[in-house]
Amino acid sequence: MKVTKLLAVAGLATAGFAFANSPAAPTAKADPAKGKVLVEQVCAACHGADGNSVAAANPSLAGQHADYIVKQLTEFKSGARKNPIMMGMAAPLSPEDMKNVGAYFSEQKIKPRDAADKALLPEGKKIFKGGVASTKIPACMACHGPSGAGIPAQYPRLGGQHAGYIVAQMTAFRSGERANNTVMRDIALKMTDAQIKAVAEYISGLR
Repeated sequence: MKVTKLLAVAGLATAGFAFANSPAAPTAKADPAKGKVLVEQVCAACHGADGNSVAAANPSLAGQHADYIVKQLTEFKSGARKNPIMMGMAAPLSPEDMKNVGAYFSEQKIKPRDAADKALLPEGKKIFKGGVASTKIPACMACHGPSGAGIPAQYPRLGGQHAGYIVAQMTAFRSGERANNTVMRDIALKMTDAQIKAVAEYISGLR
């Protein structure tokens, strides 16, 4: 009888070990087609059906890294990133929805734009490519790449973005209104309004 009980216990322990060490179920692959439907229903009014927004207040998302979009939507939903409109938009989205939307936007082509104030380009280029040593502002391209393409899953694509949107975000980082990236907050705190505007103009014209 004791032997039978011991074998039963051993069997349960073995089964538990097997479950604990069994591979996790694969996560569903992102579906851009489903993302397109969500974009057309929810996102297109502000960001454009193809991710190219026409208003500087709304970022263009075409060509943006899918993982970055998912991260931002997740943080809007959790409240880690504050924006009343986007917090409301993200609230009903599931993690799968976010992945699908990210996949769709990442496949779209961003439409190139030209800087509105070309007089600021030399200063903007200097900051973007070399930073400002005297105030310890790092070169933007160290993280976002020489063409502003960014590094997937780490740093967002910036090239071709609205200059006005970049200015707004850098200003929000500096004031603490946007607090979901401590590195960018530290950098923005070192930058003047003129420097932010110059680098934003340069970035907007990157291809």
